[in-house]
Amino acid sequence: MASRPAAQILRQASRQVSRQFVPAVQKRTFVSAVSAARAAPKAAVTASFQQSRGVKTIDFAGTKETVYERADWPQEKLLEYFKNDTLALIGYGSQGHGQGLNLRDNGLNVIVGVRKNGDSWKDAEQDGWVPGKNLFDIDEAINKSTIVMNLLSDAAQSETWPSIKPLLTKGKTLYFSHGFSPVFKDLTKVEVPKDIDVILVAPKGSGRTVRTLFREGRGINSSVAVYQDVTGKAQEKAIALGVAVGSGYLYETTFEKEVYSDLYGERGCLMGGIHGMFLAQYEVLRERGHSPSEAFNETVEEATQSLYPLIGANGMDYMYAACSTTARRGAIDWSKRFKETLKPVFNDLYDSVHNGSETKRSLEYNSQPDYREKYNKELAEIDDLEIWRAGKAVRSLRPENQK
Repeated sequence: MASRPAAQILRQASRQVSRQFVPAVQKRTFVSAVSAARAAPKAAVTASFQQSRGVKTIDFAGTKETVYERADWPQEKLLEYFKNDTLALIGYGSQGHGQGLNLRDNGLNVIVGVRKNGDSWKDAEQDGWVPGKNLFDIDEAINKSTIVMNLLSDAAQSETWPSIKPLLTKGKTLYFSHGFSPVFKDLTKVEVPKDIDVILVAPKGSGRTVRTLFREGRGINSSVAVYQDVTGKAQEKAIALGVAVGSGYLYETTFEKEVYSDLYGERGCLMGGIHGMFLAQYEVLRERGHSPSEAFNETVEEATQSLYPLIGANGMDYMYAACSTTARRGAIDWSKRFKETLKPVFNDLYDSVHNGSETKRSLEYNSQPDYREKYNKELAEIDDLEIWRAGKAVRSLRPENQK
């Protein structure tokens, strides 16, 4: 979970972001000429898919899946669908901030529920939520709502559940953006009432990205799932809410698969694994006599500013083709060794997620009264690592950072 200063940075950045699309990242010289000359990659789906709108069944590498898109839910349809609903956003962290502002911009009747006069309350006020109008304490917000969007941190959901559960009366809908609490109910004690719909929309990115892509007129990819369908309309409601909070495309999953893949990914390629590889490569370069700037440029800057954007835009094969033959040969050869070495680690990681060890660790640590102080100390230690101090100097030279 983001520290308070980080959450404030996210809010400030989202307020400043332009409604125009972010300019494409400039590619470095060694790839630009090849990229320009190389024909655009073939589409991953058929032309009929690209030309049509709405719900689709897509063949993903031989597996057919249903995908929902926001074209099915224009704003006027959302307003009609939710005309009798009050959406209570419980919690105002990264996801609460991003999803809440998108809901408000879509014109839905959304209110925020947080601890009165706490940090989140003050943050919400800064974003234009008005006490007594659309900003309330948690209990009052839930009582006023028909749809309860529980976006508190995982640890906070567990801690507050005894007081929240009695307020979830028949006819309400309970919404999550993470399957953590109900899936690991033996540890979290979040046993949902049996007489309400329980649904999930999990954006595949931070709350900042949810907000930024919405304001750009795009939309983030999200997972959508139903845990409990009492009314027979839970799935439709989840898809509509997914679009309302800022999703562009929604992919079906289950609560269990969402939380397993999410915890696994965060600890692996998305954050933990990639940071570990950055540190290992950087440290070896420094130990072998390379300067901090060279080690950082070769480890982080080239990856994030040149190569990763190519992978994101067109795939790994495109990135390989945009590099020199020498780079390509070495990357293909060494990727096999990295896979063989790392796959056992990833299997251990998945086991740790699946058996609840990661959940237990998270709950125990994040429930400590001084967890934020410990967390901020860990972030400060990361910030003070030579690799990231060197990175600040490198980033300061970018044209956009020149004054």
